[in-house]
Amino acid sequence: MASSTKRPRPRAAEATAQDRSRTAPEAGEPEAAEPEAVEAEAVEAEAVEAEAVEQEVGEFEAVEPEAVPHVRVAVIGSGFGGLGAGVRLRRAGITDFVVLERADSVGGTWRDNSYPGCACDVPSHLYSFSFAPNPDWPRSFSGQPDIRAYLEKVADVFGLRPHLRFNTEVTEARWDVERTRWQITTTAGRWTADAVVAAAGPLADPQIPELPGLDSFPGKVFHSSRWDHDFQLAGMRVAMVGTGASAAQIVPAIQPQVGKLTVFQRTPAWVLPRRDRAITELEKRLHSRFPITAKARRGTLFALRELQVDAFVRRPGLLKLVQRLAERHLADGVADPALRARLTPDYRIGCKRILLSNTYYPALAAANTEVVPAGLREVRGSTLVAADGSEHEVDAIVFGTGFHVTDMPMGSRVFGVDGTSFAEKWKEGMEALRGSTVHGFPNFFFVIGPNTGLGNSSMILMIESQLNYLIDALTRLDEIGATAMQPTARAQRRWNLELQHRMDRTVWSTGGCRSWYLDKSGKNTVLWPGSTTSFRRATRKVDLTEYELILRSDERAAPPAPGALPAPPASSARAESSGPSGSSALSGPSAAATGTEEVMA
Repeated sequence: MASSTKRPRPRAAEATAQDRSRTAPEAGEPEAAEPEAVEAEAVEAEAVEAEAVEQEVGEFEAVEPEAVPHVRVAVIGSGFGGLGAGVRLRRAGITDFVVLERADSVGGTWRDNSYPGCACDVPSHLYSFSFAPNPDWPRSFSGQPDIRAYLEKVADVFGLRPHLRFNTEVTEARWDVERTRWQITTTAGRWTADAVVAAAGPLADPQIPELPGLDSFPGKVFHSSRWDHDFQLAGMRVAMVGTGASAAQIVPAIQPQVGKLTVFQRTPAWVLPRRDRAITELEKRLHSRFPITAKARRGTLFALRELQVDAFVRRPGLLKLVQRLAERHLADGVADPALRARLTPDYRIGCKRILLSNTYYPALAAANTEVVPAGLREVRGSTLVAADGSEHEVDAIVFGTGFHVTDMPMGSRVFGVDGTSFAEKWKEGMEALRGSTVHGFPNFFFVIGPNTGLGNSSMILMIESQLNYLIDALTRLDEIGATAMQPTARAQRRWNLELQHRMDRTVWSTGGCRSWYLDKSGKNTVLWPGSTTSFRRATRKVDLTEYELILRSDERAAPPAPGALPAPPASSARAESSGPSGSSALSGPSAAATGTEEVMA
């Protein structure tokens, strides 16, 4: 619903002739005119004043600012999380929403990361929506172009294009206490929304270390997620800073073409073989004609990864066998014992992200590659100085140094009920209730929020669980006649105390490493210490006893759904709910609500 603000129009006459005639003349003033003269004068004055008012109003209406559009839900980001939210909203019958995207196309991290060799380390049939199976994946581990094409197809098939707003970066979101809605400022204008879904994801804003002299480097510098495809690396002396998941794909892709490749390695990673292969045309036809076969394939992949969870979160000792496999993989790929020693981690496998590659070790062992067993400390012109004091001349620097994960930049742009930002709220570390909602930020829902990351399986499973939670929350608000909800401080604190207690037993806490999963205080605010099945159970339904409700005060609010709890008296005061935690099942979408097919074939 559009809204606008108009200044009040002045009254046609502030004083009538009768009012003026009641005032007796002061000494020395001429006596009052005859009644007929007074009446004629008043009529004339009123006509002149009315004409002035009409002219003023006309001028005002001509320059009145454009109304600020209002939507039920504003979604930030158009990657897997944002597009998934759009699909689920439409299936729930909620079509009054927009997806605000700062770039000019969908895709999120799979749009931004287009570096050479970019691919997923989760099998394709598991790294896709359950409601949008793709029988045409070309490989068991698909590359970035195929995953991005899949997301573009999701946007088309599920009718999301009318909801997308490209080149629209959110610069501020602020909760309006009086109007119980979000005020959103973007680079393309302003919006208001009843609810906000933050689906920008943690791998959105690249992190480049602050290095002395970097600004004066004469060559080319870019982050792996902002790859400069116009710059030709052939024959160049290139520095790869970092040895994480991106570097493990970039190094084998560029090593054959560069003149010299210098890899700065602060900490080596454990690497396992990548069981990748082309999916045959027979398999594609089978999955397309008999979708149950694709479901069976997905189910098998899911089950295998669920069986691995116990080793990561409760019994890290079980990973010893996996570590021996990684050691054998290293020995097969690197013959030089000195280099092999440099590439052998001193922590338990699984503590940092396990990499999958068949080509990484051979590329590091190539004649034109040098592995520097230290981080980059300083830049002096075209000379890079490592932490061990060694110096290296290069023409270009590629940073594979990760993203702002535990200090997301969006945190300083979102302000809650008391004007506090997420950045201020999370000074001691990120936390949310069930990874989805935060006390003090009503109707603000995360997709891939704090402690929802995975170390061994598909993030799409976690995204779909959080989307279930989102839809149930919005449905319950309608049923009980409330306009907003926020978790109680007690419920949020209890959830996170239990979560961190479970985290103490995991390999990420006991494995002897320092990873990007940990914030500056050493607390793991990124990963989920359990199976995806347990997270699905935890987010299946909204428990209203964990929430404070903001009751409707707007007379335009929609009436409760038939059979729902009776709406409480109109009020803007918060009330802690003690109502039931269940909700009625969502009905299937109508053709009008979706306007699409639910199969990606």
